[in-house]
Amino acid sequence: MATSIRLAAEIEKRLDFLAAHTGRTKAYYLREIIEQGIEELEDYYLAVDVLERIRKKQEQVHSAADVRKDLGLDD
Repeated sequence: MATSIRLAAEIEKRLDFLAAHTGRTKAYYLREIIEQGIEELEDYYLAVDVLERIRKKQEQVHSAADVRKDLGLDD
């Protein structure tokens, strides 16, 4: 999928410098940034969603002590 983004001048300069000094393309680094960053964003926003459901009492919560007891780990 082709897409375009507008970067701040300072970020573009840094990207240009990195690409020029490593022999890789700017597109390569943009893909790397997106692939690594998407995991962090997914983790964060999905966790925020679960936390909101917990606060609204829409998600069940179990204490560590109860889980250990149910699994027989305290024996």
